[in-house]
Amino acid sequence: MLLAATAPPDELTEMGRSFWEVWQTPISIGIILVVAVVVRIVLHFVIRRVVDQIVTGIKRKQNVTETRALTVSPLAAVRVVQRTRTLGSVLNNVVTVLVAAVALVLVLGLLDVNVVTVLSAAGVVGAGLAFGAQNIVKDVLNGIFMIAEDQLGVGDVVDVGPATGVVENVGIRVTQIRGVHGVLWFVRNGEILRVGNMSQGWSRVVVDVAVPYAVDVDAVQSALLRAATDMAASPKWQQVVIDEPEAWGLQSVAEEHLVLRIVAKSKPADRDNVDRELRRRFKAVADELGIQLPSMESVVLTGLEGAASIGGAKPPRTAPTPLATPADRAPRKGRRR
Repeated sequence: MLLAATAPPDELTEMGRSFWEVWQTPISIGIILVVAVVVRIVLHFVIRRVVDQIVTGIKRKQNVTETRALTVSPLAAVRVVQRTRTLGSVLNNVVTVLVAAVALVLVLGLLDVNVVTVLSAAGVVGAGLAFGAQNIVKDVLNGIFMIAEDQLGVGDVVDVGPATGVVENVGIRVTQIRGVHGVLWFVRNGEILRVGNMSQGWSRVVVDVAVPYAVDVDAVQSALLRAATDMAASPKWQQVVIDEPEAWGLQSVAEEHLVLRIVAKSKPADRDNVDRELRRRFKAVADELGIQLPSMESVVLTGLEGAASIGGAKPPRTAPTPLATPADRAPRKGRRR
């Protein structure tokens, strides 16, 4: 210290220059690492703040304080919360990887390492890992698209091919589905080729009522339709049944009975309740008319029958095709042919 204090200015400058030349690389690497950590913290804070703002705004609209309490609210709120948090987790991971990659390239440049060679080797290794773990990459990418496109969410009743049931969790790689017998299925997102979601939009209840052959078909059908309409207009069910019930007429004629079909639109979550209530009321109608019903069952339409009946009993309205009359086809006077 005494020598440093009594040394000439030129010697102090030379000592500082020597110190900087020795410690320049470690100090630069330390600065890069500190900046990378700070950038990562700031970006994670911004992402977390945006996610919290979205989730808090939904909770404020639903007048709840906990996320689990949103299950009593419309499913859209729960779906937005889950999608936002999942995508926020993905963004956090992407930010971490990008910041670490940039910091690593800058550090390698300071250490006089050929970055192009390292990146080429890393690319070869990455290609090998991607080929070996292509199923994992496929699962992750498919999971991201499923969440971003809102194909399914927690609480939805879905049919994904390998499993059918209620969705309990949608992850980036695996979706958890609870079956009707309580079995929890872990389905890889890459194996989901199609999603049949029975909880979005509306559902249709289709009830086929078998009646004796000798009954008056029009009278029985009118009584069944009136019972379904009264149910839809009742205070308990008017918020559940979306549209007026319809009678789709005589579906089949057997040797001993006829089959009449009554349908009704309902909210997806209340489909089974509407189905059971309709059958109960149809049984009461049959008792009033003194008819013994051979059978009564719910039907799931498939194939062309299901596709053609999506619009209901009313046929689709299309604009008429204009037909040219002979007068229109005849050439007018004064016009060249």
